[in-house]
Amino acid sequence: MGTSLGADFLPRLASALLLGPLMLLAAWWGGWPFAAVLLLASVLVLWEWGMMTALQPKAIVLGLGAISLATAAVAVMLAPALSVFIVVALGIVALALAGEPRGWAAAGLAYAGAVLVPTLLLRIDPMVGAASILWLFAVVWTTDIAAYFCGRLLGGPKLWPRVSPKKTWSGAIGGALLGTLAGIAAARLFDIPAAPGLICASLAASIASQGGDLYESAMKRRFGVKDSSALIPGHGGLMDRLDGFVAAAVLALLVGLLRNPAAPAVGLMLW
Repeated sequence: MGTSLGADFLPRLASALLLGPLMLLAAWWGGWPFAAVLLLASVLVLWEWGMMTALQPKAIVLGLGAISLATAAVAVMLAPALSVFIVVALGIVALALAGEPRGWAAAGLAYAGAVLVPTLLLRIDPMVGAASILWLFAVVWTTDIAAYFCGRLLGGPKLWPRVSPKKTWSGAIGGALLGTLAGIAAARLFDIPAAPGLICASLAASIASQGGDLYESAMKRRFGVKDSSALIPGHGGLMDRLDGFVAAAVLALLVGLLRNPAAPAVGLMLW
């Protein structure tokens, strides 16, 4: 059994109680306000990526990246078809040419774009856009909380100690199970049936969110940093808070596009 919840528990709780309702309100409101929140988050993630990977020249990389992300946000809101992917692709090419070390600038923009584009493309759906984002929040946040508590309280074998020494199999399994249940509950709040496909999508998103967490842990270990920044007390940086959400949102968009290319949120939520 684990012995404690850790010294970072209270700061984590305070940050979650402050930021959680703000994100829920923005997601429910939708439209340009939500796009602005996501754009700010994506630019901050790009900045953290640049700090972590020591990108140079910082001003040019961040400037080009911010312009690309802002253009992508406008493209999603006004013409959410192929244009947004063209914008992001061109931005990635520009950063690959402008930034040092080669490749990391482009990868940073791709990661920051994954904060922005999938979430906006799901949210703009007039029928189930809000439901799809709140479903994502429910799955990812519950997975994170359940994995934290199950891992700390139950302990047991480590999941991948070379990448993330504190994560355990008990946390991963508990997070996946409770995250899936949270996805079902969130869908039912919007009178969306808990079809087998949606249950599988909830489980897949929960697992993806944990994979995103592990990916960011591997990145931090690769560059020898503990946190991506110190923006959020108890969590570190915004990347530390959004790593799981990014992976789950990308997976959710892919599932939605495969089932309904014209309305990915419908493809994701209605089976």
